[in-house]
Amino acid sequence: MKDLNNIESLYFIGAGGIGMSNLVRYFLSKGKKTGGYDRTESFLTKQLNDEGAEIHYEDNVGLIPDDYKDKETTLVIYTPAVPNDHSELTWFRENGFEIMKRAQVLGEITKLNRGICVAGTHGKTTTSSMIAHLLKQSHIDCNAFLGGILKNYDNNLLLSDKSDLTVIEADEYDRSFHWLHPYMAVITSVAPDHMDIYGTEEAYRESFIHFTSLIKENGVLLMHRNVDIKPRLKEGVKLYRYSGSEESISDFYAKNIRIGNGEIVFDFVTPDQTIEQIKLGVPVRINIENAVAAMAVAWLNGATPEELHKGISFFQGAKRRFDFHLKSDRIVLIDDYAHHPEELEASIRSVKELYPEKKLTTVFQPHLYSRTKDFYKEFAEALSLSDEVLLIPIYPAREEPIPGVSSGMILERIRTGEKRLCSKQELLDVISKGSYELVLMVGAGDIELLVEPVKEILLSQNRF
Repeated sequence: MKDLNNIESLYFIGAGGIGMSNLVRYFLSKGKKTGGYDRTESFLTKQLNDEGAEIHYEDNVGLIPDDYKDKETTLVIYTPAVPNDHSELTWFRENGFEIMKRAQVLGEITKLNRGICVAGTHGKTTTSSMIAHLLKQSHIDCNAFLGGILKNYDNNLLLSDKSDLTVIEADEYDRSFHWLHPYMAVITSVAPDHMDIYGTEEAYRESFIHFTSLIKENGVLLMHRNVDIKPRLKEGVKLYRYSGSEESISDFYAKNIRIGNGEIVFDFVTPDQTIEQIKLGVPVRINIENAVAAMAVAWLNGATPEELHKGISFFQGAKRRFDFHLKSDRIVLIDDYAHHPEELEASIRSVKELYPEKKLTTVFQPHLYSRTKDFYKEFAEALSLSDEVLLIPIYPAREEPIPGVSSGMILERIRTGEKRLCSKQELLDVISKGSYELVLMVGAGDIELLVEPVKEILLSQNRF
């Protein structure tokens, strides 16, 4: 492939994706000519244009600027979510341009730097964000390509002029993480997902086993205690286990957990020492094990107890990961990205533990027809933990509809008495006519666009 340092122009197809956009920002920071296409304008694409990117929103070869039409000086980067018959992508292929997936480019970056790559069915965005924040605010520093906008920095890209450590969220979709070359790797979970790509649970798990074989010699693998794969490690790679409680004693774990008054405090146990009184900046139970993993990585890289204390207590989280939009005695509104049954269950249980006396209304948008087809029973089981469920139609993303697959499959299996299916517009009408104490809006599609309208309705009902 072309030397990344010698490329003059980069053209991104799917530029506004959360993972693609940090690469756009990375190459802008290197002074490269950077542009591309995305299907719709968003707040993020507006930011990228303001930062110097040239992004348009119509799949039209005629809109590709001349600066990106020289195959000798331009690299084309695309996301697997873009359809194969995309006309701009087809034009670049037919004209002999070098074309790479986002993950391939990240792989080249991890060849040059010490990559800390976080993989797993769920928890990887929060864990990688925590690692990046802990290293960034310590004496160690780091670069980071994150799968969410980190609130502490209002960015999904962190850069350093003194550290070659590079934190990367390692995406298993389309086996993208197989392009990476980690110095350190974290695996949070291998619960089956993306069956449209992998076909079987065994194939999904094997992809993670292969990921472990990519860790560089004398590197590190940190796996959750419940991850039951047998890693395939190069010579000298050290294996550590972590867990979120002392019931599953590991190399790194939390003990003496105290939850109350909106706070979570615990002691962090390492192989050599116990660091007491760790206070979570985002106090939900699901973040205990994420924090243990993140602090373990930071500790292994030399972060001090004082830096771990300060860093984790000031961690504000990534947008759409347990994101509080309203928080008072009268009304609480939380937005969360969970889109796998295990994530959804963990999110609901965490909310109920924080607010055991409040009635929980969960608004859920399933993501992908294929995932709904594979896991509709599990989604229903998780949603049944709520006091009330409002379901909206499936967000298709890259998929065409599958006959017979709909949100109704989930609805009819939810055991909660108060449940209903409604369109996105009907949802706002339902909310405006109801009475709510605790609302959890969850899903990986465009449900985030409904959060602000719902917030306005709840504010009008509950004047502070």
